[in-house]
Amino acid sequence: MPDKVFFLLPVFLLLLGCQKDDQPKPDELEGLMAGGGTTVFSTGPDAYTFPLANIGGYLGQHAAGDAAFEQAFVTAPAPQFGGIGPVFNQNACIACHVRNGRSAPPVHTGDPATGLLLRLSIPGEGAQGGALPVPGFGVQLQTKAIFGEMPEGTLAVAYKQEVVEFLTGEKASLQLPVFAIENPYQPLPVGVLTSPRNAPPVFGLGLLEAIPEAGILALADENDSNGDGISGRPNWVWDIKEQRTVLGRFGWKAGNPTAVQQTADAFNHDMGITNSYFPMENCQGQGNCQSGLSPGLDIDDDFVETTAFYFKTLGVPGPRGLDDEVVKIGRELFDAAKCSSCHVPKHQTGSDAISALSFQTIYPYTDLLLHDMGEGLADGRPDFSASGQEWRTPPLWGIGLAQVVNPKASFLHDGRARTLEEAILWHGGEAEASRNFYKNASKKEREAMVAFLKAL
Repeated sequence: MPDKVFFLLPVFLLLLGCQKDDQPKPDELEGLMAGGGTTVFSTGPDAYTFPLANIGGYLGQHAAGDAAFEQAFVTAPAPQFGGIGPVFNQNACIACHVRNGRSAPPVHTGDPATGLLLRLSIPGEGAQGGALPVPGFGVQLQTKAIFGEMPEGTLAVAYKQEVVEFLTGEKASLQLPVFAIENPYQPLPVGVLTSPRNAPPVFGLGLLEAIPEAGILALADENDSNGDGISGRPNWVWDIKEQRTVLGRFGWKAGNPTAVQQTADAFNHDMGITNSYFPMENCQGQGNCQSGLSPGLDIDDDFVETTAFYFKTLGVPGPRGLDDEVVKIGRELFDAAKCSSCHVPKHQTGSDAISALSFQTIYPYTDLLLHDMGEGLADGRPDFSASGQEWRTPPLWGIGLAQVVNPKASFLHDGRARTLEEAILWHGGEAEASRNFYKNASKKEREAMVAFLKAL
C-alpha cells in the first residue's frame, strides 16, 4: 500500500492545486460538527469546559455538576465533603482531569501532581468476572493517606529511550516508562499484575453512552471473518445497578458500562469516597484503614449522578481547518492506513433521557471495542473480557487541543507518548500494518497525517 501512496500523492497534490480557488465540497467538511448539535467551537485552554451547545434547560444541572467535579474532599468528620481516604490518590476529580482533559504523567518517582494511577490485581478472576484484588492492597495503589495513616506505597517511574527509523532515513525517539512500587506499607505478594492508567479527557461521555449497543456490536469482528487483520470485540462487564453483565464502554479497557458507574468507581478507588455503587472503603480490612471513617456512605446517589451529568453534558469541541489542503491529504492517508477501521469516524446516537444527546450524528473516531495492540503496549492485566494486550479504542475527537488544554498532557494509557507521532509509532498488534504504513510514508505524508489528527 505505501508504494501506491508515493505514486499517487504528487497527482493528488496537483489536482488539489488546480482546485485551490474552488469552494470545499460538502464531504470535505464532513465531521465539522463533531458532536452533532452539541458541538462547541473553542480553541483555547478552556476548549473542553463548555456545556453542550444545545443544552437548553439542563444548564442548572450542568452547573451543579461542575461544582461537584471541582469539589475537594477532606478528612471525616467534616460538616461538608468529608470522607477522603483513609488512603487515596487525589482529593478532587479536577486534580487528575486537568481542565477536563488528560492528566500529566509522573515526571519523577512519587510525583504528587500526576493523575496517573496504578491498577493492581493478582492472577485469577474476581467477582462477576472482574480483576482479582491484591490482598492488603485492593485493585489500585493508593499513594496518599490522611494524617495518621500510611499510603500503600510510592509509584516509582523511570524512562528508557527507544529509536525508530523511518523508511526515508529519519529517526524518532520513543520513551518507555518502567513503573515500580517502592516503600509498600507491607510486603506485596508474588505475581502482582499492574496497569498504569493515565486520566483521559471527560467530555463527550453522554454522546458515547447514547450510541445504541447494536451499533457498536455491528462493528465487532472477533474472529476477523473479513480477513482485514482487525478483530475488535466488546468487553462484557458487570453493571452494579442492573446486577447483570452488559456492554462496557468507559475506561481504558471499557471496564465500566455507564458514565454514572465510571464516576462512582473513580470516587471510590481514586479518592476513597464510598457510595452506593462501591459502599466499602478502598482499603477495607487493611491495617492502614483505621481512622478518618464516618458512619454511612460518604456521598449519596444524587452527588454521583450530578457529577456524571456534568461529564455527560460537556460539549465536544469541533475540528479546525478541515478544508486545509494538507489536512485533507492527511485524512485520505488516515483512511488508506486503515486507522479508521478502529477509530471509526461516524456514529449515530439513539434516544436518550437527556434530549440534547438524542439522535445526533457524531464523529468520535472510535468503535468502543477492544483490540489487541501488541506486546509493546501490553500491561498483562486482564479486566473482565479484556486480555492483557487489549485496549478500548480511545476517541480522537478534540485530540488536537489536548496540549493546548494541558501543555503537560501526553498520550496512550500510560502517558508514554509525548507527541501524536509517538502515539502512532507505539501501535502494534492489530494496528501494526497501520504503524508500518506511517513508518514507510514520506516525511510530508507523515506530517499530513499528524496535521489531520491535530485538526480533530
